[in-house]
Amino acid sequence: MPRVKLQRFQDNASRPDIIEPGKPEYEQLGGRWRTDFFQEPYPLTLEVGCGKGEYTVGLAQRHPQRNFLGLDIKGERIWRGSTRAEEMGLTNVGFVRMRAEALAAQFGPGELSEIWITFPDPRPRDRDIKRRLTSPRFLALYEQLLTPGGLLHLKTDNEGLFEYTLETLAARPGARVERFTRDLYAETDAEFTEAQAIQTNFEGKYRAVGVPIKYVQFRLT
Repeated sequence: MPRVKLQRFQDNASRPDIIEPGKPEYEQLGGRWRTDFFQEPYPLTLEVGCGKGEYTVGLAQRHPQRNFLGLDIKGERIWRGSTRAEEMGLTNVGFVRMRAEALAAQFGPGELSEIWITFPDPRPRDRDIKRRLTSPRFLALYEQLLTPGGLLHLKTDNEGLFEYTLETLAARPGARVERFTRDLYAETDAEFTEAQAIQTNFEGKYRAVGVPIKYVQFRLT
């Protein structure tokens, strides 16, 4: 393992804002994140597949009276998010290293107020449908962990995943799409401002070559 990468893993092991396998708190915070992990018991927002944490940190900066967690399986990625949050002096943001499939082991029923899914792997092959982060399998998991009426957001550059998500929501009893667009940055209505406010490096690269960003905001109950 390269020395820099090894050092970052060692940093993660000592940072209190990162929860990962091997730490005593791992799998012990379910239902108690707001009170036992964060300094203030503010409403909790989760970003699933946070990558380098750009969105999680950006949201935490914009909303100091909310708590934010970024979830990703890659330790080096969340090291970057943690480093950025530390440099900015943010105390309402943290990171957890785990797979999205194991969410129920980490969070209690109704513990989350909001979920962001930003530029996930579209899993285009039919055999991978159940691994899409907006598949019925994951929607059922999100519904369990969200407060009733909690918001979910999807941002993606992938047309196939976007259309699949709309179709899946249309077929799901109780689900309600609040708003959606096939070209987020062409929208001028204030209702899209929050989704436009933060732009990841990945997102910027797609916009630079003319790929429109798709967005949908929805509720499951």
